Amino acid sequence: MKIGLIGKGAIAGNVRATLEKRGHVITAILVRKERVSEDPDLYVGSVSDLPRDLDIMIDCAGHSALTAYGPEILLRGLDLITVSLGALANQQIYDALESAAMQGSAKLHLVSGAIGALDCLQAARVGKLGRVTYVGRKPPRGWKGSPAETKLDLDAVRDGAHTHFQGTAREAALAYPKNANVAAAVALAGVGFDATQVHLIADATITANIHEIEASGDFGSFHFQINGQSLPDNPRSSALVAMSVVSKLELATQPFSI
Repeated sequence: MKIGLIGKGAIAGNVRATLEKRGHVITAILVRKERVSEDPDLYVGSVSDLPRDLDIMIDCAGHSALTAYGPEILLRGLDLITVSLGALANQQIYDALESAAMQGSAKLHLVSGAIGALDCLQAARVGKLGRVTYVGRKPPRGWKGSPAETKLDLDAVRDGAHTHFQGTAREAALAYPKNANVAAAVALAGVGFDATQVHLIADATITANIHEIEASGDFGSFHFQINGQSLPDNPRSSALVAMSVVSKLELATQPFSI
């Protein structure tokens, strides 16, 4: 496959390195126009400059990139894998991407990212899925650069767990665009943005990023927890995010999928 990538940050770099180790080749990287001169053989500054023979694009650049480039990529008939699920909490963005995908006969692949058990939620919503709660815990430094800084003195949090957000998944995804993509994934798999409850916590007693889902309904109930290591150069993001991108890409090419 001929793969294009959006972004060159920590997640994008990790995805690129993992893909290349597994024998895949990145043929173009979409970046801001002022960055193209850094590597003009690989970097492009607009969707129109992407090679025409690309098979798929991967977005690792955040909500603004998905908003800016996603509709044009999908209209072109090019499938797009994205980690920026939180952007879909904005109904206008959701509608624009859905319309572009339909018009371009393309598909937007949503990556589960740092969380698992979404297949269970998707199955459970076929019946009555009554309650879904997502709890995200990170060490205080993992919330740097987020609205948590207006609620807590993160440098002073040295013991215990401190909740800095409680609300719906829509509110979390819009307020924490760099931290709440997992909440968006849970919402999209389950009862939606407005019915999914979210708690975000700065916890000085942990070193990993901990994600938990609790759900109940006609199927019964479950509690899922994953303790994820963060990327070495980005404590806000779990290493599993990059792995899930590569997994999504490779599943798209397999004769069987699960």
